[in-house]
Amino acid sequence: MPIRLIIVDDHPVVRDGLRGIFAADDAFEVVGEAADGPEALAVAMRTGPDVVLMDLRMPLMSGAELIRRLREWSPGVNVLVLTTFDDDADVLPAIEQGATGYLLKDTPRADLRRAVRAAARGETVLSPSVASVLAHQVRAPQARALSPRELEVLGLVARGATNREIAAKLFITEATVKTHLLHVFAKLKVNDRAAAVAAAYETGLLKPTGGA
Repeated sequence: MPIRLIIVDDHPVVRDGLRGIFAADDAFEVVGEAADGPEALAVAMRTGPDVVLMDLRMPLMSGAELIRRLREWSPGVNVLVLTTFDDDADVLPAIEQGATGYLLKDTPRADLRRAVRAAARGETVLSPSVASVLAHQVRAPQARALSPRELEVLGLVARGATNREIAAKLFITEATVKTHLLHVFAKLKVNDRAAAVAAAYETGLLKPTGGA
């Protein structure tokens, strides 16, 4: 069965180019297109795609919000970001909301097709510059407090949930759970789950009952 794909970008020329890349390969079927977030949601609900290939900065709805709503609608849908932006402000919210992968628009055609195949399998695919952004976030301890999603993940860890269980409960991928935990470890300056939970209790981030 071909991979069912929808293309979301507010530039018609970009959509045309992407459609051409995938239409030439029988392994893919472009089942819909959209120019903004609300249209993308409607198309996704109508067509039930395996992968949503989407830009981040579009009219009417932010990319991160679109990813969140897509994942809420269908936890099994895989979202692959294809954009020109690789700074922290764009990368981190997209990953936090459950994007399966994040590529830049200078990605070669063959690599893009391989990335969509990987995304359809639920595998994380990152451009090198995006991977560097995430690695920097992990290595550099953060002074700011944990994000609401990071607290949610840590609260579930404190209750003994596995990464798979956390992913299922929050409708995100296991790779995203791991990314959240790496951010938590860096911010709390610890190296493992048990130390993170202990530090969270000591600093008041988690209540004695285990709630976040």
